[in-house]
Amino acid sequence: MFDNLLQLVKEHAGEAIINNPAIPNEKNDAAIGVASEGIMDQLKQMGSGGGMDAIMGLMKGSNIANNPAIADIAGNVAGKLMSNFGIEASQAEGIVKNLVPQVMEKFVSKTNDPNDSSFDLQGVIGALSGGGMGGVMDKLKGLF
Repeated sequence: MFDNLLQLVKEHAGEAIINNPAIPNEKNDAAIGVASEGIMDQLKQMGSGGGMDAIMGLMKGSNIANNPAIADIAGNVAGKLMSNFGIEASQAEGIVKNLVPQVMEKFVSKTNDPNDSSFDLQGVIGALSGGGMGGVMDKLKGLF
């Protein structure tokens, strides 16, 4: 799942990372990796820390940009970018503002698309919940 998420971040990193003077060109790939890691880490934290309701709300796919989970993910990614690349908070916020909602919209779209096998709902929920899916799948199936 991480490799597919990394690919999504690469696809949407243009203005946010690649063409951003705050990130030196030689560090673009590292920044893309850090952003992907930040997204995945926050999703896993939500999945294992009782935040499955937030993940389920996100997976509904409506109004993703304003979903509270996106703010949490963006905050985590911004923190990682600041600590890894020494950029200012305002620069990191600018990066995540452009990157995280786009990546997450595509992530949710691909996860919900039965014709797209790059992300499958069971695999995503299993990865985010540490494998203990229990009744989570039943709840999610009820959303669609």
